[in-house]
Amino acid sequence: MSINTLHITNGDSLTQRMKELNLVTGDFLTWREMFCEGPTVIEIETEQSIKKRKAFLKKYYRIDSSEYEEKFISQLKKTDQLTTYDEIILWFEYDLFCHINMIAAISLLLRKGVHNIPVYLVCSGRIEHEKKLFGLCELPDIQLKKHYQNKVLLNEDDLELASHIWTLYCESKPQKIVGQIKKHSSFEYLSICLRAHLQRFPNMLTGLNVLEHNILEMIDQYQIKNIKQLMGYALEYQGYYGYGDMQMKRVLARLFQFLDQTKDRLLLSERGKLALQHKKNFYNTQILDWHYGGVKKYDYLYNDESHTLLKL
Repeated sequence: MSINTLHITNGDSLTQRMKELNLVTGDFLTWREMFCEGPTVIEIETEQSIKKRKAFLKKYYRIDSSEYEEKFISQLKKTDQLTTYDEIILWFEYDLFCHINMIAAISLLLRKGVHNIPVYLVCSGRIEHEKKLFGLCELPDIQLKKHYQNKVLLNEDDLELASHIWTLYCESKPQKIVGQIKKHSSFEYLSICLRAHLQRFPNMLTGLNVLEHNILEMIDQYQIKNIKQLMGYALEYQGYYGYGDMQMKRVLARLFQFLDQTKDRLLLSERGKLALQHKKNFYNTQILDWHYGGVKKYDYLYNDESHTLLKL
């Protein structure tokens, strides 16, 4: 007797590759969202959430409503028939981008009544004898198959933890997330991603967050010729954020005041040097109406000594 499986993948590239490899059988739901940026609502399937996401994506990424309906809402509707499946397999990666989408998906599954259906996770990241972390589409065929064979069955505590963190992410008190970092679970990279999320808020000394600071450090340390090359460095060495070209372009655009371009090299401006050395706070020049879930980025400051958030 065959098993009816729903695969929830982290994007079109993975869905297409799995189909080409004939790696699995079953139906696919391709998760085409990026809940790590912009305002979010706990119940992502509601009109309130859809309206908020459409407005955000149109304003900042020029994605129109019809495209959002076609790309994402059409996929969400596949969860209306969850009871017809014998198992659900989540395919998400080690980074914050994927993990925020993953916990949103799990929250949705629980609301749809997945409690009696096994939910598995295939998550890429570290590979034995390799220094870098790998995304699912970066894995060789044999490694992708091995990850599938070693998929992890998520227990009720895992699912409830993920759903709870999604609720906290959508609420207005991000300090509560600090208490979830050391929780034990089957999610190998969840704690690291939660810490990375907190570090997206501006540092209390400089007004820049960890990712922005690291980019300035790259410019200071490496012979980077121009913005195009800086983009490559920023994407390659961003750590656990998982940002793509669209997200990173927005990050870099906010840093132009800290850069000087010569004929042969990109350099730090005087402002950039002061920011890198933690000698001046640039919070007032950076402030923007930008949301991470249920809060505005510039409503909180990150203390890198206590690893906590301070509300302004």
